[in-house]
This record gives sequence, C-alpha cells and structure tokens, in this order.
Amino acid sequence: MEYPDTTNLPSELQEALSTHSANIYRMVAHSPGMAASFLSMADAMLQANSLPLPLRELAILRVGHIYSAPYEIHHHERFARAVGLGDIAIAAAATGSTDGLSSEEAAILALTDRLLLSHTLDDSDRKSALEFLTVTQLADLVLTVGFYQLVCNFLNAFEVTTDGEPF
Repeated sequence: MEYPDTTNLPSELQEALSTHSANIYRMVAHSPGMAASFLSMADAMLQANSLPLPLRELAILRVGHIYSAPYEIHHHERFARAVGLGDIAIAAAATGSTDGLSSEEAAILALTDRLLLSHTLDDSDRKSALEFLTVTQLADLVLTVGFYQLVCNFLNAFEVTTDGEPF
C-alpha cells in the first residue's frame, strides 16, 4: 500500500508527522482522525512508560515475535541493545525460552505471553508481578503489550517495511 500524500492531511497532522519519520507513522496517516492520538500514545510508550527500559523492550520484542512483525522486531532490537538488554534476552524474545535470563526478564516474558494468549492476568500473575514491579509498572506493562499488539496488527495488515527509512 502506498503512503498517503501528506500535503492533503490536516496541517496539525502534517506538523506531527514532521517529527515522526518512521514508516509506520507515515502509514498511520491513512487514518487522519486517529493518527494524532496514535502518535501521542506511541510517544508516551517510549517516554512516559515507567517500566525499566530493558524490560519494556523485552515485552515489545516478544509481542513483535508472536505477531511475526519484522518491522517491529527490527526497530526494537536496536532500541533494546541501546538500553542494555543483552543478546540472550533479545534471543529469548523470539523463542520464549527463559534459559539464562534474570528472574525479572523471565517473569516479563511469562506475563507478556499470558496477556497475549489469555488476554488477562490472574491473581497469581499479578501477585508475582508485584514482587518486582510497582502497580504503575504493571499497568504500564499491560498497556505496552496491548499497544504493541495494535502496532503489530497495523504493520502486518499494511505490510509496512523499513524501506526508505533513514535508520
């Protein structure tokens, strides 16, 4: 699918897209009524998320792998490395294996899988999560997994690639 002609978009969306050069943001502009809110949520996921950065990236990578979203995996493997997530954890996001992971990393993978497969967390899941996360961090984990499910669905449905991106 072609990217929309940005010259036909509302000026505030054109302005927002001027600071968001990734192809997903360009493609989201096909929905001018929701694109600005999507961009705002995407910014919040990366800037206002209380999860420790390596754990956030681990959860995002797991969603990307479960959804077979190469665009998402490409970008978030770079982010993961930049925030200190190790190669073993990055590889574990692809397989779900917890071998060699810290207890927190293993728990994030398990919680992410639980959300992806069961669409909820039970009392036991919440209790174990709250042994190393605050309630705010747990809420941010659930929102992160849900947001990146949306992202991956969009990427896959519109076959967004990294072609032409500067990074």
